[in-house]
Amino acid sequence: MSTTRRASLAAALQQTAARGDAVPAVPVAAQAEASEPAASSARAAAGQRWATPAARVGKKTIAGHFDPAVSTQLKRIGLDHDRSVQELLREAINDLFTKYGKPPIA
Repeated sequence: MSTTRRASLAAALQQTAARGDAVPAVPVAAQAEASEPAASSARAAAGQRWATPAARVGKKTIAGHFDPAVSTQLKRIGLDHDRSVQELLREAINDLFTKYGKPPIA
């Protein structure tokens, strides 16, 4: 961001505060840090900006880059079968493990 844009943003915030307008909202993470200093310190030490949802604790992201048509097709299959893309990917990964003689652990 350029120095001019930063100065303009700072000036706009000062004008907003001077008029008594609503102050921009504080991000949820900053609110959590104020109420949970120990947890926010642990996240900061781990290089995390936001809290990890409970369902993702102990999990690892596996990603790949594909043609947009792949995403569209996965979403359509999910809609047709009332399943999430994550559920479809879990099924596909377990099928791949089975094909190569590994236990289906996904």
